[in-house]
Amino acid sequence: MAAADFSLKERDKSRLIKDRLIRYIVTMGGVAVFGALMLIFVYLASVVIPLFSPATLSISQSYPVNTDKAYSSIGIDDHGGYFFTLDERSELSIVDVSTGEVAQQTWLDKSANHIVKSVGSFNWYATLTSNNRVSLHRIHGSNLNDAHVVDSPRNLQGIELPIEANRQVQHTAFAVQEQYGELSEAWLVIADETNALSALQIRFNEFNGRYETNTITISNGFDQVDQILMIPNGRLLYVRMGNDLAIFEKVGHRYSVREVISLKRDNEDSIKNIQLLSGAYSLLVTYQDNSVGQWFDVVRDGQRSLSFIRDFSLSEPLVDILPDSYRKGFYSFHQDGWVESTFTTNSNNVYSDALFEQAPSMVAMSNNEQYLLALVKNSWVVVDVDNAYPEISFSALWQKLWYENYPEPDYVWQSTSADDNFEPKFSLVPIAFGTIKAALFAMLFSVPIAICGAIYTAYFMSARMRKVVKPTIELMEALPTVIIGFLAGLWLAPIVEQNLTAILLLAVLLPLTTFFVGVVWSLLPKVWLSALPKGWHSLILIPAYLLIIYIGFTQGTFVERWLFDGDARLFLASHGIDYDQRNALVVGFAMGFAVIPTIFTIAEDAIFSVPKHLSDGSLALGATPWQALTTVVLVTAVPGIFSAVMMGLGRAVGETMIVLMATGNTPIMDWNIFEGMRSLSATIAVETPESEVGSAHYRLLFLAALILFTFTFAVNSVAEWVRQRLRDKYRSL
Repeated sequence: MAAADFSLKERDKSRLIKDRLIRYIVTMGGVAVFGALMLIFVYLASVVIPLFSPATLSISQSYPVNTDKAYSSIGIDDHGGYFFTLDERSELSIVDVSTGEVAQQTWLDKSANHIVKSVGSFNWYATLTSNNRVSLHRIHGSNLNDAHVVDSPRNLQGIELPIEANRQVQHTAFAVQEQYGELSEAWLVIADETNALSALQIRFNEFNGRYETNTITISNGFDQVDQILMIPNGRLLYVRMGNDLAIFEKVGHRYSVREVISLKRDNEDSIKNIQLLSGAYSLLVTYQDNSVGQWFDVVRDGQRSLSFIRDFSLSEPLVDILPDSYRKGFYSFHQDGWVESTFTTNSNNVYSDALFEQAPSMVAMSNNEQYLLALVKNSWVVVDVDNAYPEISFSALWQKLWYENYPEPDYVWQSTSADDNFEPKFSLVPIAFGTIKAALFAMLFSVPIAICGAIYTAYFMSARMRKVVKPTIELMEALPTVIIGFLAGLWLAPIVEQNLTAILLLAVLLPLTTFFVGVVWSLLPKVWLSALPKGWHSLILIPAYLLIIYIGFTQGTFVERWLFDGDARLFLASHGIDYDQRNALVVGFAMGFAVIPTIFTIAEDAIFSVPKHLSDGSLALGATPWQALTTVVLVTAVPGIFSAVMMGLGRAVGETMIVLMATGNTPIMDWNIFEGMRSLSATIAVETPESEVGSAHYRLLFLAALILFTFTFAVNSVAEWVRQRLRDKYRSL
């Protein structure tokens, strides 16, 4: 026998090198993929983490006060370049923050004996004289060189107040509205020494280009008036009388009492002060026990009433509070110099620390909330404020909150509005719920069809027919989801709306038809059965399905008349079930159509890959094909089937365009299949181009992306872990 020229035991160095090289390449590829995933996670987390960082306040400048003047008002500009002081004689001093030197000094009105600042963020002042005249002024300027005083337009000064000459002003409220940077309307409400209330309205007439005045008598007198507040548009007036509050509402050209309520929370409460929260929708009530309560209007039974909403327990002893300029929060100042910052909506305490040596006697905030100016002892103190995201907290994202003008606490996502006083509402619950709802209905539609189709294709279908069916279904996955969403929103949704009864009827009839055809087929003579090649039996379902679909659409109107009195939508509405044209039913059909190829392909491969000898062995032992399928094939393929379902779920959760185009994109929480929803992915796609970089809204969209990323990663990890456990369990087969 001839000797062999080679030995199987010899080491093939070339092959060994290639094997090791490929192994290293594959390993590095896997590490690179994992590293890329970690980098994505780290990047998303780096954008999200600042949302939950606490506020910081730091003293940047401090100057001694060189005079013993009594000040009526102070303020600081948005850039921290200058601050101004206004004494009780209306002398205005503009101070350079960088040096502490007075850069300008002037008078608003040398004859003034009473000064009142407008509510809100406008630096408008009304100066009242001893002879009951009033003039309007505005302190304006975006920088030190531009700082100046703007008097009333068109020299509208020295206006006579609606008060008798021999009476003195006791309490005032001043509100201003601007349009295009100019005063459009002003309100001045006065309570004289007899507690009689009257209002002066100054309004710009666009027809003649002049300012006109109007006086309104509100009340001839109260037993007691301790404080007056007015909202900027002059529609509501609050008059505090001890612990009681009278609310006046402007109707036409007069004020009428809407309600009189007690601000007490219990019999022991005593009121120190009331202030308007930013936006003028809420009242902040300071009590003698160093707590602050928030009140705002709530509509119940068609009637609007001021209601107590929540309170905030603060450190003792409380000296003063300062509402934020444009957000729904406030600063509290305490006798020992302790300062706290609280955001009202979520009761989030964003800052709490000893900032000053003692409580400031006066404090003001810039309109952009980045600077505080305080008079502490005999020093002016400028404080830099970094309080970027007070509205973000765990409760704001995941719990019910009671927002202004809402009848009760609720989960709300509403990121933008046309109103400058709008409060963003950033609850992630509605859009997370919408994601789950869309995925659930899609899976309910796709999983039974995909799994049953995979079973039949892999186990019962002929090889020739399988070569046509399987690639066709897999080709469906290449169809762009934007096309599916477009067709679902503009073509399918109207069809479902017009033929709702037929669609619901077919959901019942099609499965029954499948069962009925199967029973009839099994009862036919074997001679007839053998006429159709094995594996092609499913073709008989096609004409049956077409017939049932035709009957369903043509006879649906008769069923609708019989069951729903001729109008299914009206019937649903009468039972409290709303119907939107683009709803979860349409999303289930469209997204299910997109998910079916993913589940079908993986599940079919898993079933088809079950070794043939297992099913042949069970058949040889007397099992029927159905018994072999359920007890051997499916049990062996269950890891792959489970992976298919998990992959389909991940696809459904992350789907964007179908949910975006086939729903109303309304962030509501309702399991009603006839209403829409809004998902995390759709929210990211719609709102990211409109969000301001670095804003709370912008970072929350990254948080939504991080949640989606984490959920998908967790689902895939759990699916792989379960698949490995199942594969180890059934490895012996």
